[in-house]
Amino acid sequence: MELALVQESFEANVRDYTKIIDGYGKKNRLHDAESVFQTMKNRGFTYDQVILTAMIQMYSKAGCLRQAEATFEEIKLLGLPLDKRAYGPMIMGYVRAGMLSHGECLLREMEAQEIYAGREVYKALSRAYSTIGDRKGAQRVFDAIKFAGIAPDIKLCALLINAYAVAGQSDGARSVFENLRNAGIEPSDKCVALMLAAYEKENKFKKALDLLIDLEKEGIMVGKEASEILVGWFRRLGVVGEVELVLREYSAEEVKCEIHFIPSEVHLWKTLPWEIGQNF
Repeated sequence: MELALVQESFEANVRDYTKIIDGYGKKNRLHDAESVFQTMKNRGFTYDQVILTAMIQMYSKAGCLRQAEATFEEIKLLGLPLDKRAYGPMIMGYVRAGMLSHGECLLREMEAQEIYAGREVYKALSRAYSTIGDRKGAQRVFDAIKFAGIAPDIKLCALLINAYAVAGQSDGARSVFENLRNAGIEPSDKCVALMLAAYEKENKFKKALDLLIDLEKEGIMVGKEASEILVGWFRRLGVVGEVELVLREYSAEEVKCEIHFIPSEVHLWKTLPWEIGQNF
């Protein structure tokens, strides 16, 4: 394609150069892409926001934040319109660089223009906040998702639950969990596992039992990941026993709670000492 562009018989246009630059960008060949861009300018072609957006996407993907920022600012200086195709990769670049507040500022800038990012951009920013336990940041992004008219899915809810859990805010995590259920969304095994992990972190066994009994009443079966969290919790406590008796004694309504959540291959069929149960 590059060779064709220099042929006198071929009438090239700016979109031809855009395709080549985009192709090089996808293969992470930055030097080649920049060379084509310079050749285009030398031949007198006027570049627009489309080709500059392709450059932003390339720099963002390669982790070249400064170049991405410079190209993004060039679009603004030229007075060219910005859309979510330019904002999106720029926000992703900030996320990759750990500059989450910068990415969030661009979200606000977009909202002011009634431009909204794609779900994957919100998810990336939410995941970054969730990983470091920034519950406030994760909550802001979650609220921005709803403001953008995007229905939060179970994965986005799990990221918010995790943010509260990592921050040591199990009550906040439970609030998100209950809002999820109130919205008619059945919690995934991942969500249940995150809640159990949050309670374990704060040694709130009583509340963990509350949750399990509540789920049992609604016929929600606890899956593999949540089971592993629970079994690991008992093992770390040095307890190798069957816990059905504890659940019965704990439940004020004397709900019969068979331990569906313990994997069958794990043999925990001895009685949990009541002395240990009292410590919770």
